[in-house]
Amino acid sequence: MNELITDLKNLEIETLKNLKNSKANNTLRAYQSDFKDFTSFCIKNSFSAMPTLPKVIALYITHLSKSSKFSTLKRRIASISVIHKLKGHYLDTKHPIIMENLHGIKRALGSRQKAKKPILINDLKLIIKAINKEKLRDKALILIGFAGGFRRSELVNIDYEDVEFVTEGVKIIIKRSKTDQSGEGSIKAIPYFNNIEFCPVLALKSYFHVKFSESKDGKVFDISDKSVALIIKKYAEKAGLDSTKYSGHSLRSGFATTAAEFGAEERNIMAMTGHKTTQMVRRYIHEANLFKNNALNKIKI
Repeated sequence: MNELITDLKNLEIETLKNLKNSKANNTLRAYQSDFKDFTSFCIKNSFSAMPTLPKVIALYITHLSKSSKFSTLKRRIASISVIHKLKGHYLDTKHPIIMENLHGIKRALGSRQKAKKPILINDLKLIIKAINKEKLRDKALILIGFAGGFRRSELVNIDYEDVEFVTEGVKIIIKRSKTDQSGEGSIKAIPYFNNIEFCPVLALKSYFHVKFSESKDGKVFDISDKSVALIIKKYAEKAGLDSTKYSGHSLRSGFATTAAEFGAEERNIMAMTGHKTTQMVRRYIHEANLFKNNALNKIKI
């Protein structure tokens, strides 16, 4: 009997390990951070955080809706659900009290809240021109981040060994990302640009010569994902742009919107960004074509 209990306990531990391994480290940290906030809410209001009830989730997202974006509410619910699974508890996040509350909040907030601006070509050029010549890392980070449609977490996790300069440009291995939880990995290929000043491959090469002059090992950019946003905001401000309108995601959304604007096919944009569904990519394409396909273009005044 004792052996059976021990075996079951070992199976439970192994299962929890597998569940944790199915998520990228940055994703797990985000889940834990979200759950910490939920726990604080529960302690303050004398609710049970683990396990919790759909009614408590509904109250929590109502509380959050006063100061958070709708996308944040959905992420918090997902985080609470994942932490419950990791602890062996079932939580019905599709319960009517949660779903109907979400629907009501969405209508009250408006379905399209103002998102951060993408960094488009003209903005990108202004930002790069605002970077001092000796700031090789920052120039490489911004140009590579834009050209590869990288997520912040992907950028900061690039290792020296993941980068291969080839005749056509550079190949960068993404070992794991948000939409690749199984860890299969992918490769982003970035060609040389005709314009030397704004070429991401040349910018990365220049940075490599300095960064890895002695040791051929370690993280390429060696910063946190939050630092990516701070660097973008810093140079946006130096370029005379409103830094509050940009975020760490602005490089990725900027690439997708710009590619769509120049006529890149949906599947090719998705191949670079790693989007698994067309919903977000089609939004970028729609925004890129707002003026191009505008009916007012047919009116001559």
